[in-house]
Order: sequence, then structure tokens, then C-alpha cells
Amino acid sequence: MLVLSRAKGQGLVINGNILVEIVEITSDKVRLGIKCPPEVPVHRREIWEAIQRDNSAAAPAAPAARDE
Repeated sequence: MLVLSRAKGQGLVINGNILVEIVEITSDKVRLGIKCPPEVPVHRREIWEAIQRDNSAAAPAAPAARDE
């Protein structure tokens, strides 16, 4: 994992088309602003993990091997 230090108003660019900016810093939270193309999904981690769990639960099980 890449770890960077940024101050309020600073940011970083990912892949040339995603901008992440530090909008606000409080004692225990950091607010981020994210600009990216509309086709790039952006989720909080806990939401993304829930989506992954739901997708795994909804995926059909692989067919069992059968002896013929």
C-alpha cells in the first residue's frame, strides 16, 4: 500500500483521470473530494465489501463434476 501525507487543499491524481483532494480535516476525520469519470465506480470500503458479499452470494455455484 502506498501511503502519502497530504494537507488540506492538496491532492493526488490516479491514472491521469481521477483526482482525490483533501477537503477538510477534523480531529478524527478527513473529508475527501473525488473527481473521476462517471463510468468509474466510487464506494466507501464498507459498501464495496457488502457489494462483494452480495455478488458472491448471488453467483450460481459451479456445477459439480459428474461421473458418466
